[in-house]
Amino acid sequence: MKNKVIPISEAIDKISDGATIMVGGFLCVGTPQGLIDGILAKGIKNLTIISNDTGIPGMGISKLIAAKVVKKVITSHIGTNPETGKQMMAGTLDVELVPQGTLAERIRAAGAGLGGVLTLTGIGTEVANGKQTLVLNNRTYLLELPIRADFALVGASIADTFGNAFFNGATRNFNPLIATAADTVIVEAKKIVEPGEIDPNMVMTHGIFVDCIVRSNSND
Repeated sequence: MKNKVIPISEAIDKISDGATIMVGGFLCVGTPQGLIDGILAKGIKNLTIISNDTGIPGMGISKLIAAKVVKKVITSHIGTNPETGKQMMAGTLDVELVPQGTLAERIRAAGAGLGGVLTLTGIGTEVANGKQTLVLNNRTYLLELPIRADFALVGASIADTFGNAFFNGATRNFNPLIATAADTVIVEAKKIVEPGEIDPNMVMTHGIFVDCIVRSNSND
C-alpha cells in the first residue's frame, strides 16, 4: 500500500488563497490543530470554511477568524466564538447558518453523489428563503443541496500510512463525513501505524478517501 505520510509543510503547500475548506471537529474536539496553525503560518487567505462551528477563542477555526483570513463560513452555530459574530455584524464576514443535521446531510449527500436532500427543518423560517420546496404526501419539504469542498482537514486519533483512520469517542463527529466530500483530503493523526495495525472493524474512514497524512503535535 502507498505510504501517504508527508511533512505538514508539504500538505499546507497544497492549499492556496481562496480555497473552500471543510474542517472536522465539534467545539475543537477532533479539530486538526496543526493544519490550522500551518494555514496561519503560511498566510493563506480569502478562505471559505465549512464546519460545525467556528471554534472557541484561541483554538481551532477561531484562530483563522481572528486573523481575518476567512471570507465566508458555512456552519451550524457561532455562539462559542464572539469574534465570528462581530465580523458578521460588521459586514466583513459572510456567515451562512445551516441547521446542524441539515449541514451533516448536505455534506453526506455530496460524498454519496446525491443531488440533494429533503428536510422539514427550516420550513416557515429564514432558512427556507430562496430555496426550492417539494410537496410529498401532503407535507412540504425543503430541497437542500450538497456541500462539497476543495479540501477536507480531518483530525484522526489513529491512522495507518495508507489513510485508514480511527476516531476516538466524540472526535468522530464530522470527520468521517467531510472525508468523503472534498477533492483533497488531508488527515492529521495523533498516532500513525502500519497498515493492518488498526482492527478493520474500527476503521471509520477508509484510506481510499485520503490523499495525504500528517503527524499531529497537538495534545488537545
